[in-house]
Amino acid sequence: MVENQMESSKRTLRRKLDLLLRTGQILMESSADTSRVKRNMERTAAYLGLPKENLHINIDYYMLQVNVSDEFHSFSKMQRCDKHVINMLAIQEVSKLSWRAIQKDYSLDKYEEELEKIANGKHYYADWMIAVGAGLACGGFCIQFGCDWTAFFYASIAAILGNRLRMFLNHSGSNLYANFAVAAFVSTILAWLSSFLSTPDVQAALPEFLRPILFTKTPWHPLLACALYIVPGVPLINAVNDLLDNNINTGLVRATNTLLIVTAMSFGIMLAIKCGSFDGFAKDLSTIPDHPFYFYAIAAAISAMGFATIYNIPYRLMPWIAVGGIICVCTRNFIFLEPSSGNIGLGLGIVVGSLCGSALISIINIKAVHLLHTPHQCITIPAVIPIVPGVLMYRALYGFMGMHGVVGEVTHAMSFAINGSLVLICIALGVAIPNIFARKWIAPHRKAKLARMIDERRKRGKFVDLHSFVVD
Repeated sequence: MVENQMESSKRTLRRKLDLLLRTGQILMESSADTSRVKRNMERTAAYLGLPKENLHINIDYYMLQVNVSDEFHSFSKMQRCDKHVINMLAIQEVSKLSWRAIQKDYSLDKYEEELEKIANGKHYYADWMIAVGAGLACGGFCIQFGCDWTAFFYASIAAILGNRLRMFLNHSGSNLYANFAVAAFVSTILAWLSSFLSTPDVQAALPEFLRPILFTKTPWHPLLACALYIVPGVPLINAVNDLLDNNINTGLVRATNTLLIVTAMSFGIMLAIKCGSFDGFAKDLSTIPDHPFYFYAIAAAISAMGFATIYNIPYRLMPWIAVGGIICVCTRNFIFLEPSSGNIGLGLGIVVGSLCGSALISIINIKAVHLLHTPHQCITIPAVIPIVPGVLMYRALYGFMGMHGVVGEVTHAMSFAINGSLVLICIALGVAIPNIFARKWIAPHRKAKLARMIDERRKRGKFVDLHSFVVD
Protein backbone atom coordinates (compact mmCIF):
# COMPACT_ATOMS: atom_id res chain seq x y z
CA MET A 1 0.00 0.00 0.00
CA VAL A 2 2.80 2.37 0.97
CA GLU A 3 4.74 1.49 -2.18
CA ASN A 4 1.68 2.25 -4.33
CA GLN A 5 1.32 5.63 -2.67
CA MET A 6 5.00 6.37 -3.26
CA GLU A 7 4.72 5.41 -6.92
CA SER A 8 1.60 7.53 -7.33
CA SER A 9 3.39 10.50 -5.73
CA LYS A 10 6.30 10.07 -8.12
CA ARG A 11 3.97 9.97 -11.13
CA THR A 12 2.28 13.14 -9.93
CA LEU A 13 5.65 14.85 -9.47
CA ARG A 14 6.77 13.83 -12.97
CA ARG A 15 3.54 15.18 -14.39
CA LYS A 16 4.06 18.47 -12.59
CA LEU A 17 7.56 18.75 -14.01
CA ASP A 18 6.16 18.01 -17.48
CA LEU A 19 3.57 20.78 -17.08
CA LEU A 20 6.22 23.21 -15.88
CA LEU A 21 8.42 22.42 -18.87
CA ARG A 22 5.47 22.67 -21.25
CA THR A 23 4.73 26.14 -19.88
CA GLY A 24 8.31 27.24 -20.48
CA GLN A 25 8.37 25.63 -23.93
CA ILE A 26 5.32 27.59 -25.11
CA LEU A 27 6.86 30.85 -23.89
CA MET A 28 10.29 30.22 -25.37
CA GLU A 29 8.87 29.07 -28.71
CA SER A 30 6.64 32.16 -28.78
CA SER A 31 9.72 34.45 -28.49
CA ALA A 32 9.42 35.54 -24.88
CA ASP A 33 12.67 36.89 -23.47
CA THR A 34 14.51 34.62 -21.04
CA SER A 35 13.69 36.66 -17.93
CA ARG A 36 9.97 36.45 -18.70
CA VAL A 37 10.21 32.69 -19.28
CA LYS A 38 11.93 32.30 -15.91
CA ARG A 39 9.40 34.48 -14.03
CA ASN A 40 6.43 32.62 -15.51
CA MET A 41 7.97 29.21 -14.84
CA GLU A 42 8.67 30.16 -11.22
CA ARG A 43 5.08 31.34 -10.79
CA THR A 44 3.79 28.13 -12.39
CA ALA A 45 6.04 26.11 -10.08
CA ALA A 46 4.41 27.88 -7.13
CA TYR A 47 0.99 26.83 -8.42
CA LEU A 48 2.23 23.26 -8.92
CA GLY A 49 3.50 23.15 -5.35
CA LEU A 50 7.18 22.76 -6.24
CA PRO A 51 9.23 24.28 -3.38
CA LYS A 52 11.38 27.16 -4.61
CA GLU A 53 14.22 26.14 -2.30
CA ASN A 54 14.35 22.72 -3.99
CA LEU A 55 13.67 23.86 -7.56
CA HIS A 56 16.36 24.48 -10.19
CA ILE A 57 15.48 25.82 -13.66
CA ASN A 58 17.90 26.06 -16.59
CA ILE A 59 16.72 27.94 -19.69
CA ASP A 60 18.45 27.81 -23.07
CA TYR A 61 17.14 28.69 -26.50
CA TYR A 62 16.76 25.08 -27.61
CA MET A 63 16.56 23.23 -24.28
CA LEU A 64 14.77 23.65 -20.93
CA GLN A 65 15.71 21.68 -17.84
CA VAL A 66 14.10 21.51 -14.40
CA ASN A 67 15.27 19.69 -11.31
CA VAL A 68 13.68 19.18 -7.90
CA SER A 69 16.09 17.85 -5.33
CA ASP A 70 17.13 17.75 -1.69
CA GLU A 71 19.91 15.91 0.12
CA PHE A 72 18.23 12.56 -0.55
CA HIS A 73 16.24 12.82 -3.80
CA SER A 74 16.65 14.30 -7.26
CA PHE A 75 14.07 14.42 -10.05
CA SER A 76 15.03 15.97 -13.42
CA LYS A 77 13.25 16.53 -16.72
CA MET A 78 14.29 18.15 -20.01
CA GLN A 79 12.29 19.63 -22.89
CA ARG A 80 13.44 20.50 -26.41
CA CYS A 81 12.28 23.82 -27.97
CA ASP A 82 12.34 23.68 -31.78
CA LYS A 83 9.48 25.62 -33.38
CA HIS A 84 10.39 29.23 -32.67
CA VAL A 85 7.83 31.77 -33.89
CA ILE A 86 6.56 35.13 -32.62
CA ASN A 87 3.26 34.76 -30.80
CA MET A 88 2.51 37.58 -28.38
CA LEU A 89 -1.00 36.27 -27.76
CA ALA A 90 0.43 33.02 -26.37
CA ILE A 91 2.81 34.98 -24.10
CA GLN A 92 -0.09 37.03 -22.78
CA GLU A 93 -2.36 34.04 -22.19
CA VAL A 94 0.30 31.94 -20.44
CA SER A 95 1.04 34.85 -18.11
CA LYS A 96 -2.65 35.19 -17.26
CA LEU A 97 -3.03 31.42 -16.81
CA SER A 98 -0.16 31.21 -14.34
CA TRP A 99 -1.90 33.73 -12.05
CA ARG A 100 -5.39 32.35 -12.62
CA ALA A 101 -4.33 28.80 -11.79
CA ILE A 102 -3.11 29.90 -8.35
CA GLN A 103 -6.09 32.13 -7.62
CA LYS A 104 -8.72 29.57 -8.67
CA ASP A 105 -6.78 26.52 -7.46
CA TYR A 106 -6.94 24.68 -10.79
CA SER A 107 -6.55 20.94 -10.86
CA LEU A 108 -3.68 19.56 -12.91
CA ASP A 109 -6.15 18.36 -15.55
CA LYS A 110 -7.73 21.82 -15.80
CA TYR A 111 -4.33 23.54 -16.04
CA GLU A 112 -3.13 21.14 -18.72
CA GLU A 113 -6.34 21.64 -20.70
CA GLU A 114 -6.01 25.43 -20.59
CA LEU A 115 -2.31 25.25 -21.47
CA GLU A 116 -2.93 23.08 -24.53
CA LYS A 117 -5.67 25.43 -25.71
CA ILE A 118 -3.05 28.18 -25.78
CA ALA A 119 -0.43 25.99 -27.44
CA ASN A 120 -2.77 24.70 -30.16
CA GLY A 121 -4.80 27.85 -30.70
CA LYS A 122 -5.12 29.17 -34.23
CA HIS A 123 -3.35 32.33 -35.28
CA TYR A 124 -5.50 35.39 -34.62
CA TYR A 125 -5.19 36.49 -38.27
CA ALA A 126 -5.51 34.65 -41.59
CA ASP A 127 -2.40 34.26 -43.76
CA TRP A 128 -3.44 36.91 -46.26
CA MET A 129 -4.27 39.35 -43.49
CA ILE A 130 -0.79 38.84 -42.05
CA ALA A 131 0.74 39.37 -45.49
CA VAL A 132 -1.25 42.57 -46.01
CA GLY A 133 -0.33 43.81 -42.54
CA ALA A 134 3.36 43.16 -43.19
CA GLY A 135 3.12 44.86 -46.57
CA LEU A 136 1.50 47.99 -45.16
CA ALA A 137 4.15 48.03 -42.41
CA CYS A 138 6.82 48.18 -45.12
CA GLY A 139 4.89 50.98 -46.80
CA GLY A 140 4.98 52.83 -43.49
CA PHE A 141 8.75 52.39 -43.41
CA CYS A 142 8.91 53.80 -46.92
CA ILE A 143 7.08 56.98 -45.85
CA GLN A 144 9.57 57.37 -43.01
CA PHE A 145 12.38 57.21 -45.57
CA GLY A 146 10.85 60.09 -47.54
CA CYS A 147 8.68 58.52 -50.26
CA ASP A 148 5.31 59.81 -51.46
CA TRP A 149 2.02 57.94 -51.08
CA THR A 150 2.17 56.36 -54.54
CA ALA A 151 5.53 54.81 -53.66
CA PHE A 152 3.97 53.73 -50.35
CA PHE A 153 1.56 51.49 -52.27
CA TYR A 154 4.31 50.16 -54.56
CA ALA A 155 6.40 49.18 -51.53
CA SER A 156 3.34 47.65 -49.84
CA ILE A 157 2.33 45.55 -52.86
CA ALA A 158 5.88 44.24 -53.36
CA ALA A 159 6.11 43.35 -49.65
CA ILE A 160 2.67 41.70 -49.57
CA LEU A 161 3.46 39.39 -52.47
CA GLY A 162 6.97 38.60 -51.24
CA ASN A 163 5.81 37.86 -47.70
CA ARG A 164 2.93 35.70 -48.91
CA LEU A 165 5.42 33.69 -50.96
CA ARG A 166 7.64 33.30 -47.89
CA MET A 167 4.68 32.05 -45.85
CA PHE A 168 3.81 29.54 -48.56
CA LEU A 169 7.40 28.29 -48.65
CA ASN A 170 7.44 27.99 -44.85
CA HIS A 171 4.26 25.89 -44.92
CA SER A 172 5.82 23.67 -47.59
CA GLY A 173 8.72 22.87 -45.27
CA SER A 174 11.62 24.38 -47.20
CA ASN A 175 14.62 25.90 -45.42
CA LEU A 176 13.74 28.96 -43.33
CA TYR A 177 16.75 31.05 -44.35
CA ALA A 178 16.38 30.15 -48.03
CA ASN A 179 12.76 31.30 -47.80
CA PHE A 180 13.88 34.68 -46.47
CA ALA A 181 16.34 35.06 -49.33
CA VAL A 182 13.74 34.12 -51.97
CA ALA A 183 11.15 36.48 -50.46
CA ALA A 184 13.62 39.38 -50.34
CA PHE A 185 14.61 38.70 -53.96
CA VAL A 186 10.99 38.67 -55.18
CA SER A 187 10.00 41.78 -53.24
CA THR A 188 13.02 43.72 -54.50
CA ILE A 189 12.41 42.70 -58.12
CA LEU A 190 8.76 43.73 -57.87
CA ALA A 191 9.70 47.09 -56.33
CA TRP A 192 12.26 47.61 -59.12
CA LEU A 193 9.67 46.83 -61.79
CA SER A 194 7.29 49.36 -60.22
CA SER A 195 9.89 52.11 -60.77
CA PHE A 196 9.39 51.82 -64.55
CA LEU A 197 5.81 53.09 -64.17
CA SER A 198 7.22 56.56 -63.57
CA THR A 199 9.61 56.62 -66.54
CA PRO A 200 8.74 58.96 -69.46
CA ASP A 201 8.32 56.12 -71.97
CA VAL A 202 5.88 54.14 -69.81
CA GLN A 203 4.01 57.28 -68.77
CA ALA A 204 3.54 58.22 -72.44
CA ALA A 205 2.09 54.75 -73.15
CA LEU A 206 -0.40 54.88 -70.29
CA PRO A 207 -3.94 56.27 -70.56
CA GLU A 208 -3.95 59.91 -69.52
CA PHE A 209 -6.14 59.40 -66.46
CA LEU A 210 -3.68 56.76 -65.08
CA ARG A 211 -0.53 58.85 -65.44
CA PRO A 212 -0.87 60.98 -62.29
CA ILE A 213 -2.15 57.99 -60.31
CA LEU A 214 0.81 55.74 -61.15
CA PHE A 215 3.53 58.39 -61.22
CA THR A 216 5.78 58.79 -58.18
CA LYS A 217 8.52 61.31 -57.54
CA THR A 218 10.35 58.74 -55.39
CA PRO A 219 10.46 55.60 -57.56
CA TRP A 220 13.51 54.12 -55.81
CA HIS A 221 12.35 54.39 -52.22
CA PRO A 222 10.16 51.24 -52.37
CA LEU A 223 13.35 49.24 -52.90
CA LEU A 224 14.58 50.42 -49.50
CA ALA A 225 11.49 49.24 -47.64
CA CYS A 226 9.93 46.39 -49.61
CA ALA A 227 11.82 43.60 -47.77
CA LEU A 228 11.80 45.03 -44.24
CA TYR A 229 9.05 42.64 -43.12
CA ILE A 230 11.95 40.18 -42.83
CA VAL A 231 13.93 42.29 -40.35
CA PRO A 232 13.88 40.22 -37.13
CA GLY A 233 13.04 43.01 -34.71
CA VAL A 234 11.79 40.81 -31.86
CA PRO A 235 14.79 38.42 -31.88
CA LEU A 236 17.11 41.45 -32.10
CA ILE A 237 15.58 43.13 -29.06
CA ASN A 238 15.34 39.84 -27.14
CA ALA A 239 18.99 39.09 -27.90
CA VAL A 240 20.13 42.40 -26.44
CA ASN A 241 17.78 42.04 -23.47
CA ASP A 242 19.11 38.56 -22.72
CA LEU A 243 22.70 39.74 -22.91
CA LEU A 244 21.93 42.68 -20.60
CA ASP A 245 20.16 40.31 -18.16
CA ASN A 246 23.25 38.06 -18.15
CA ASN A 247 21.52 35.25 -20.06
CA ILE A 248 24.58 35.07 -22.27
CA ASN A 249 24.09 31.72 -24.00
CA THR A 250 20.51 32.37 -25.06
CA GLY A 251 21.33 35.93 -26.07
CA LEU A 252 24.19 34.79 -28.30
CA VAL A 253 22.01 32.14 -29.97
CA ARG A 254 19.29 34.71 -30.65
CA ALA A 255 21.91 37.15 -32.01
CA THR A 256 23.36 34.48 -34.31
CA ASN A 257 19.92 33.53 -35.58
CA THR A 258 19.21 37.21 -36.23
CA LEU A 259 22.45 37.62 -38.15
CA LEU A 260 21.59 34.63 -40.35
CA ILE A 261 18.15 36.07 -41.14
CA VAL A 262 19.57 39.48 -42.05
CA THR A 263 22.30 37.81 -44.13
CA ALA A 264 19.68 35.78 -46.02
CA MET A 265 17.65 38.95 -46.63
CA SER A 266 20.76 40.82 -47.83
CA PHE A 267 21.68 37.97 -50.15
CA GLY A 268 18.22 38.02 -51.74
CA ILE A 269 18.33 41.81 -52.19
CA MET A 270 21.86 41.66 -53.58
CA LEU A 271 20.91 38.94 -56.08
CA ALA A 272 17.96 41.03 -57.27
CA ILE A 273 20.22 44.06 -57.65
CA LYS A 274 22.74 42.08 -59.68
CA CYS A 275 19.99 40.73 -61.93
CA GLY A 276 18.64 44.22 -62.62
CA SER A 277 21.98 46.07 -62.52
CA PHE A 278 20.65 48.80 -60.23
CA ASP A 279 22.53 49.42 -57.02
CA GLY A 280 22.47 53.17 -56.41
CA PHE A 281 19.58 52.94 -53.96
CA ALA A 282 21.46 50.43 -51.80
CA LYS A 283 24.38 52.78 -51.22
CA ASP A 284 23.49 56.37 -51.93
CA LEU A 285 19.73 56.99 -51.69
CA SER A 286 18.98 59.26 -48.73
CA THR A 287 16.64 58.00 -46.04
CA ILE A 288 16.27 61.41 -44.34
CA PRO A 289 12.68 62.55 -45.02
CA ASP A 290 11.30 66.08 -45.16
CA HIS A 291 7.64 65.22 -44.51
CA PRO A 292 5.48 67.02 -41.94
CA PHE A 293 5.15 65.20 -38.64
CA TYR A 294 1.60 64.01 -39.29
CA PHE A 295 3.01 61.93 -42.17
CA TYR A 296 5.36 60.26 -39.68
CA ALA A 297 2.47 59.69 -37.29
CA ILE A 298 0.31 57.99 -39.93
CA ALA A 299 3.23 55.89 -41.18
CA ALA A 300 4.22 54.90 -37.63
CA ALA A 301 0.68 53.79 -36.75
CA ILE A 302 0.43 51.73 -39.95
CA SER A 303 3.83 50.08 -39.38
CA ALA A 304 3.18 49.30 -35.71
CA MET A 305 -0.22 47.72 -36.41
CA GLY A 306 1.16 45.90 -39.44
CA PHE A 307 3.86 44.23 -37.39
CA ALA A 308 1.33 43.53 -34.63
CA THR A 309 -0.58 41.28 -37.06
CA ILE A 310 2.63 39.32 -37.68
CA TYR A 311 3.17 38.99 -33.92
CA ASN A 312 -0.40 37.77 -33.30
CA ILE A 313 -1.53 40.72 -31.17
CA PRO A 314 -5.29 40.75 -30.39
CA TYR A 315 -7.55 43.34 -32.03
CA ARG A 316 -8.32 45.03 -28.72
CA LEU A 317 -4.70 46.16 -28.34
CA MET A 318 -4.35 47.58 -31.86
CA PRO A 319 -5.47 51.17 -31.06
CA TRP A 320 -2.93 51.49 -28.26
CA ILE A 321 -0.16 49.93 -30.36
CA ALA A 322 -0.88 52.51 -33.06
CA VAL A 323 -0.61 55.29 -30.46
CA GLY A 324 2.58 53.73 -29.12
CA GLY A 325 4.11 53.64 -32.59
CA ILE A 326 3.24 57.32 -33.10
CA ILE A 327 4.80 58.32 -29.77
CA CYS A 328 7.95 56.31 -30.41
CA VAL A 329 8.56 57.40 -34.01
CA CYS A 330 7.66 61.07 -33.58
CA THR A 331 9.84 61.34 -30.46
CA ARG A 332 12.73 59.67 -32.29
CA ASN A 333 12.32 61.98 -35.30
CA PHE A 334 12.02 65.16 -33.22
CA ILE A 335 15.29 64.42 -31.42
CA PHE A 336 17.03 63.00 -34.51
CA LEU A 337 16.18 65.32 -37.42
CA GLU A 338 18.23 68.41 -38.27
CA PRO A 339 16.44 71.79 -38.50
CA SER A 340 18.78 72.65 -41.39
CA SER A 341 17.21 69.85 -43.49
CA GLY A 342 13.79 71.49 -43.35
CA ASN A 343 12.52 69.35 -40.47
CA ILE A 344 11.44 70.23 -36.95
CA GLY A 345 14.00 68.64 -34.67
CA LEU A 346 16.87 68.96 -32.25
CA GLY A 347 19.48 67.37 -34.51
CA LEU A 348 20.95 65.13 -31.79
CA GLY A 349 21.32 62.10 -34.06
CA ILE A 350 19.53 58.84 -34.72
CA VAL A 351 21.20 56.97 -31.83
CA VAL A 352 20.02 59.38 -29.13
CA GLY A 353 16.65 59.74 -30.84
CA SER A 354 16.10 55.97 -30.89
CA LEU A 355 16.99 55.67 -27.20
CA CYS A 356 14.58 58.43 -26.20
CA GLY A 357 11.72 57.22 -28.41
CA SER A 358 11.87 53.62 -27.17
CA ALA A 359 12.40 54.65 -23.54
CA LEU A 360 9.43 57.03 -23.55
CA ILE A 361 6.91 54.49 -24.84
CA SER A 362 8.34 51.85 -22.50
CA ILE A 363 7.86 54.14 -19.48
CA ILE A 364 4.31 54.95 -20.55
CA ASN A 365 3.53 51.25 -21.03
CA ILE A 366 4.55 50.48 -17.45
CA LYS A 367 1.19 51.99 -16.49
CA ALA A 368 -0.63 50.85 -19.62
CA VAL A 369 -0.11 47.15 -18.84
CA HIS A 370 -2.42 47.46 -15.81
CA LEU A 371 -5.15 49.09 -17.88
CA LEU A 372 -4.83 46.69 -20.82
CA HIS A 373 -4.10 43.53 -18.78
CA THR A 374 -1.28 42.35 -21.01
CA PRO A 375 2.50 41.90 -20.58
CA HIS A 376 4.76 44.88 -21.18
CA GLN A 377 6.50 43.09 -24.07
CA CYS A 378 3.26 42.62 -26.02
CA ILE A 379 2.51 46.34 -26.38
CA THR A 380 6.01 47.82 -26.32
CA ILE A 381 7.87 45.76 -28.93
CA PRO A 382 5.37 46.34 -31.80
CA ALA A 383 5.52 50.07 -31.03
CA VAL A 384 9.33 50.24 -31.28
CA ILE A 385 9.72 47.95 -34.31
CA PRO A 386 9.16 50.88 -36.75
CA ILE A 387 12.45 52.41 -35.57
CA VAL A 388 14.54 49.21 -35.84
CA PRO A 389 17.42 50.05 -38.23
CA GLY A 390 16.69 47.43 -40.89
CA VAL A 391 18.06 49.51 -43.76
CA LEU A 392 21.32 50.22 -41.93
CA MET A 393 21.80 46.52 -41.20
CA TYR A 394 21.24 45.26 -44.71
CA ARG A 395 23.21 48.15 -46.23
CA ALA A 396 26.14 47.13 -44.03
CA LEU A 397 25.91 43.48 -45.07
CA TYR A 398 25.36 44.45 -48.69
CA GLY A 399 28.51 46.57 -48.52
CA PHE A 400 30.59 43.71 -47.10
CA MET A 401 29.18 41.15 -49.55
CA GLY A 402 29.71 43.37 -52.59
CA MET A 403 33.25 44.61 -52.01
CA HIS A 404 35.45 45.07 -55.10
CA GLY A 405 38.60 46.43 -53.46
CA VAL A 406 37.62 50.06 -54.01
CA VAL A 407 39.06 52.54 -51.52
CA GLY A 408 36.50 53.47 -48.87
CA GLU A 409 34.26 50.41 -49.24
CA VAL A 410 35.16 49.03 -45.82
CA THR A 411 34.67 52.43 -44.19
CA HIS A 412 31.29 52.83 -45.88
CA ALA A 413 30.06 49.39 -44.78
CA MET A 414 31.47 49.78 -41.27
CA SER A 415 29.70 53.11 -40.87
CA PHE A 416 26.34 51.46 -41.55
CA ALA A 417 27.20 48.51 -39.29
CA ILE A 418 28.30 50.65 -36.34
CA ASN A 419 25.35 53.04 -36.57
CA GLY A 420 22.88 50.18 -36.96
CA SER A 421 24.36 48.32 -33.98
CA LEU A 422 24.32 51.40 -31.76
CA VAL A 423 20.71 52.18 -32.68
CA LEU A 424 19.68 48.60 -31.95
CA ILE A 425 21.42 48.57 -28.56
CA CYS A 426 19.78 51.88 -27.65
CA ILE A 427 16.32 50.60 -28.64
CA ALA A 428 16.80 47.52 -26.46
CA LEU A 429 18.08 49.70 -23.60
CA GLY A 430 15.13 52.03 -23.99
CA VAL A 431 12.72 49.09 -23.81
CA ALA A 432 14.53 47.39 -20.91
CA ILE A 433 15.87 50.10 -18.60
CA PRO A 434 12.54 51.74 -17.61
CA ASN A 435 11.08 48.34 -16.85
CA ILE A 436 14.11 47.43 -14.72
CA PHE A 437 13.76 50.62 -12.68
CA ALA A 438 10.00 50.19 -12.41
CA ARG A 439 10.43 46.74 -10.86
CA LYS A 440 11.62 48.48 -7.69
CA TRP A 441 8.00 49.55 -7.26
CA ILE A 442 6.17 46.79 -9.17
CA ALA A 443 8.12 43.69 -8.12
CA PRO A 444 7.62 44.01 -4.32
CA HIS A 445 3.84 44.18 -4.78
CA ARG A 446 3.81 41.15 -7.07
CA LYS A 447 6.20 39.21 -4.85
CA ALA A 448 4.10 39.93 -1.79
CA LYS A 449 0.94 38.86 -3.61
CA LEU A 450 2.60 35.64 -4.82
CA ALA A 451 4.04 34.94 -1.35
CA ARG A 452 0.55 35.18 0.20
CA MET A 453 -0.83 32.76 -2.36
CA ILE A 454 2.05 30.34 -1.80
CA ASP A 455 1.51 30.39 1.97
CA GLU A 456 -2.17 29.63 1.49
CA ARG A 457 -1.40 26.73 -0.83
CA ARG A 458 1.26 25.39 1.53
CA LYS A 459 -1.22 25.44 4.41
CA ARG A 460 -3.67 23.45 2.28
CA GLY A 461 -1.01 20.82 1.64
CA LYS A 462 -0.58 21.65 -2.03
CA PHE A 463 3.24 21.56 -1.99
CA VAL A 464 5.41 18.57 -2.84
CA ASP A 465 7.18 17.01 0.16
CA LEU A 466 10.30 15.26 -1.08
CA HIS A 467 10.78 13.60 2.31
CA SER A 468 7.69 11.50 1.62
CA PHE A 469 9.60 9.51 -1.01
CA VAL A 470 11.59 6.45 -0.07
CA VAL A 471 15.27 6.47 -0.94
CA ASP A 472 15.93 4.37 -4.05
